[in-house]
Amino acid sequence: MIVEWILRGLAVLTATVSLLPLIKVPHGAIRGLAFPRQQIFWLCLFLLVAALWAGAPVWVTAVFGGCMCLQSIYIAKFTPLWRRQSVRADDALQADNRRHISVLTANVKMSNRDYPRLIHLTQRVSPDLLIAIETDQPWCAALSEALADDYPHRIDLPQDNGYGMQVFSRLTLGEVETRCLLTDGVPSIRCTVTLRSGALVRLYVLHPEPPVAFHDTKGRDGEIALTGMQVAQDPLPCIVTGDLNDVAWSTTTRRFQRLSGLADPRVGRGFYNTFNAFHWWARWPLDHLFHDPLFQLLTMQRLPKIGSDHFPLLFALALGHAPQRVDQLEEACPDETAEAVEMIREERDRDRRPIGDDWEEKAE
Repeated sequence: MIVEWILRGLAVLTATVSLLPLIKVPHGAIRGLAFPRQQIFWLCLFLLVAALWAGAPVWVTAVFGGCMCLQSIYIAKFTPLWRRQSVRADDALQADNRRHISVLTANVKMSNRDYPRLIHLTQRVSPDLLIAIETDQPWCAALSEALADDYPHRIDLPQDNGYGMQVFSRLTLGEVETRCLLTDGVPSIRCTVTLRSGALVRLYVLHPEPPVAFHDTKGRDGEIALTGMQVAQDPLPCIVTGDLNDVAWSTTTRRFQRLSGLADPRVGRGFYNTFNAFHWWARWPLDHLFHDPLFQLLTMQRLPKIGSDHFPLLFALALGHAPQRVDQLEEACPDETAEAVEMIREERDRDRRPIGDDWEEKAE
């Protein structure tokens, strides 16, 4: 009897945490529940087996089975069972390295002071661009001293609030803009990158605020949506990368794809979970790269730990000559665009400190 009542309670709990993210309320207490969809799926599978073994009521087993199905609707896209969104580069593009660009994105965790691990990793994989997130002045100094000879082009944006960033590039950077899109103290970078072929592409680097239980997510959601709108108007083929503090299957990320028209190379390939590097049982994909359909994918890898709570990601793309068809991608409807515009306007009118701007100080 006790086991049955425990299973009843767990059925109500799993149904609640599975259904709440369906409510399109931009608040961390709701949006954060969408992060552990993989974990909830496996938990429900275990509980379903336990319920069948214990002879629990039919509604209990039905709830566990229904929650599994609901979670699988979101996460199945990020398995090899799904059709891939990013096209694999053809032989001609693979051979033409003048049209290649490789990007290593790493959230270093500002309080992590193990600089050599990222430096040695960068030197080993030798990307065209290194994008370091959460860099403060000591991080910028350490990376600059070690990598300056190999990476002559650099954008330094150190901050001591966990929102700093730095870009190292072997390729020429131009039209550099560093701006706080919505919230003071939460910067982003936009610039052009000149490929070896001479072609220009646009790079956007983001690190919006994380969702927390005591605050709404309008800052994060608005910044991601605004970037999507800017990408849609950009005449150059675009790459958007960084720690988006959002999972690949969320309402916010899917809206970003509809607004921008960019492809997610994870779809049809794998989760490539990057956070939390410290806990194998609680990981989800927070670090991303989205690309214009003109690009074709060469490689994508999650790299070893660097002392941070995030794993680094390495992407290599080739700029094609004609856009590839991006399956499963819809355009944003007028109501969705209007809703995003209103959220952006509201967030711009607020005067507040960035969420978690003192977390890394406490960690030290």
